[in-house]
Amino acid sequence: MYKLILSSLLFCIACINEPEVAIVHSGNSPESTAGLRYLALGDSYTIGQSVPETDRWPVLFAKSLRENRTPVTTTDILAKTGWTTANLLSAVYGYKPTENYDLVSLLIGVNNQFQSLSIDQFRIDFHELLLQSVAYAGGRANRVFVLSIPDWGSTLLGSGSREEIGKSIDKFNLVVKEECAKEKILFIDITPISRKALNDPTMVASDNLHYSAKMHQLWVDEALPKVKFLL
Repeated sequence: MYKLILSSLLFCIACINEPEVAIVHSGNSPESTAGLRYLALGDSYTIGQSVPETDRWPVLFAKSLRENRTPVTTTDILAKTGWTTANLLSAVYGYKPTENYDLVSLLIGVNNQFQSLSIDQFRIDFHELLLQSVAYAGGRANRVFVLSIPDWGSTLLGSGSREEIGKSIDKFNLVVKEECAKEKILFIDITPISRKALNDPTMVASDNLHYSAKMHQLWVDEALPKVKFLL
């Protein structure tokens, strides 16, 4: 079970209007009363825009951990479609959990790239988000991991500027990788996986911009063995 701290179905980087929806759900895994507390920070990719709740990558990730004999009692998600690093920082500053987390993930930046926001400011914001993530993990940098920004140029709605989008995403991801290295935080590159959608339309969700459950599972498969090494 999981708690979605804040979510939204407000579509951000294409002109599709949907009502904004806040969802709150909490509970513990029925398998065990003792296990990891996991927090996922991010944007539309983290809440799984256009996929069922059960197919969000953080939910799939927690499920995979359990299947690999690592109990997870709580999966909390702090994310919203359309969020930039600044938006996520504002939410993070306002979120004060009563307990530390055993594991924290961060996936953010696509909206900074889409809105052509300053990459220098992105670096500043992202570094602060790393520090906040470590704080959520009780000061343990080795309990934080970061996923790279997927390349939305691989989707139908990104087809008009794929090369330009890809180059821009790579620049933002270089910042992500560099900042993770500074703080000795695990960086997991899922961008090449996201580009596989160019040749497999089933990896793209029905909105033609975000990714399907199939892609979310591939991200989990890439991250799981690396994160297991941290635990």
